[in-house]
Amino acid sequence: MALTLVFGNKNYSSWSLRPWIAMKVAGIPFEEKLIPLHQPDTAAEIAKFSPAGKVPILIDGDMTVWESLAILDHLADRFPDAKLWPSDPKAKAHARAVAAEMHAGFGPLRNHCPMNMRRPPKKRDLPQDVMANIKRIDAIWSESRARFGKSGPFLFGAFGAADAMYAPVVSRFVTYELPASQASRDYIAAVTALPAWAEWRDAGLKETWRIADDEVD
Repeated sequence: MALTLVFGNKNYSSWSLRPWIAMKVAGIPFEEKLIPLHQPDTAAEIAKFSPAGKVPILIDGDMTVWESLAILDHLADRFPDAKLWPSDPKAKAHARAVAAEMHAGFGPLRNHCPMNMRRPPKKRDLPQDVMANIKRIDAIWSESRARFGKSGPFLFGAFGAADAMYAPVVSRFVTYELPASQASRDYIAAVTALPAWAEWRDAGLKETWRIADDEVD
């Protein structure tokens, strides 16, 4: 039975990008259901699919899975050949840890630098808590690449769930011209060169909806 991914605006919805790009890169077929965010009927439309009231949501037959990381785990179980998590136990444990850290943390960066594919790249003044987030993310990317990424250009060689979790952060590094080491810049270049990245970005640029809180100087 076909999968359906319910998600928000491609220009803004960072959480939606995560399972979408994982499925696209892995070649997992699915149908798309976009619900524009911050509209009068948004809550009612999302409630048709999940009581949690947030996107993304994966519909898999009679199963409903919400939360980006849970969706990625479900996809890894459902499509083992996609190898969304590394097979090596040490690499897999590291990948899960950094993915969970992304899911749970980096609030200052999220709030100060919202994902906005349409925003022309430009620096912002960055408070110390945002700089601390950037430093930590740079360290995660550099360490993962150095320890486990020898077989390819992504965090653990091939593109996987951990890369999907950090894809919206890659967008922020580009949009806000955030400082990064050479290892991180190489990683950013690899992610943004993906055809799936271009597909999502180009669709986001064509959207006409605007979310005022995510339109920052």
